[in-house]
Amino acid sequence: MSRRTDARPQTAAARSLPRSTSRRTALRVALGSTAAAALSGALAGDTSRRERGLDGLLRIATGEPTAFYAAFGRLLAAETEAAHPGLTCRVRTTPGSVTNIRLLREGRADLALVLTDTARAAQSGGLFPHPVPLRAIGRVYETYLQFAVRADSPVRTVAQLTGHTVSLGADGSGAAVLGERILHAAGLTPGTDVPVRHLPLEAAADAMRAGTVEALLVAGGVPLPTLSGLDVRPGLRFLPLGDLLPRLGGRDGQAGSGLEEVSLPQGAYRTAGGVATIGVSNLLICRPDLDRRVAEELTRLLARRASALVPDNAVGTQFLDVRSLIGTGSIALHPGAVTAYRSLHG
Repeated sequence: MSRRTDARPQTAAARSLPRSTSRRTALRVALGSTAAAALSGALAGDTSRRERGLDGLLRIATGEPTAFYAAFGRLLAAETEAAHPGLTCRVRTTPGSVTNIRLLREGRADLALVLTDTARAAQSGGLFPHPVPLRAIGRVYETYLQFAVRADSPVRTVAQLTGHTVSLGADGSGAAVLGERILHAAGLTPGTDVPVRHLPLEAAADAMRAGTVEALLVAGGVPLPTLSGLDVRPGLRFLPLGDLLPRLGGRDGQAGSGLEEVSLPQGAYRTAGGVATIGVSNLLICRPDLDRRVAEELTRLLARRASALVPDNAVGTQFLDVRSLIGTGSIALHPGAVTAYRSLHG
């Protein structure tokens, strides 16, 4: 896959979707056999239920308070409550993707933002003792893996981190899981070749200032305010990750991994422009038993209110249009989402 530098694309409101038969056919293919079956059996709509409006509590698991997931979750909650006054949204900040899936599994969250890579691992049984059944509302954003060292560090590549203490994200985050895979891909054994800590972002930043951590990894939007502060003092250098992608299942590896090579945008940080890193797609997911109408209305909101769901300073690729939202890979769309995408597509 060729490298690209991302710029904010048009939102759904700025685009019109072709209504040709070929486009309709492409949508059916993208939805896959499971979603297609759901489409064929979907009801055209229950008028009486639509008139009643949605009500109840919707719990949204996001991420660390100062990071991208939490910002998106707050915007989603505000737009949902504005569109459906009977619904109350409760945004829960968490360490990240792994914790969010655990909350879904335990019935303590209704919606969650997760890395596609983490969702695939949970559903296949590679993350928890048993596979976790998940459904997707849509693919919402791409975030960047940002692996940074102090500007005065001699380290220029991940392979040179031997003996240097690294924070790979908070326990319970998707970055913590993916970070260990990155070290393995570079030929390093976490905990043996590289001392590893799992710190929340703000704690990792404090440790880097104090010199007790020499590198940190975070998955998030660009620029992240915490990293912008570190970039001023003590200064940062971003490590290239693009060459490790094939060993992580991206580029020519496992289809649907949700990983691709991207370049950190010019101007995001002082010295990061053009550094090849890894983009990770993010999903808004739920349990299979989420009310079908709630899933349908959330999907419509994602597509129709796209411009209101972009966090400040977000530079990463935005997926909030119908053609891209449906690209959830091996995580099947919720039947309510399928119904919404079909009607939105015409």
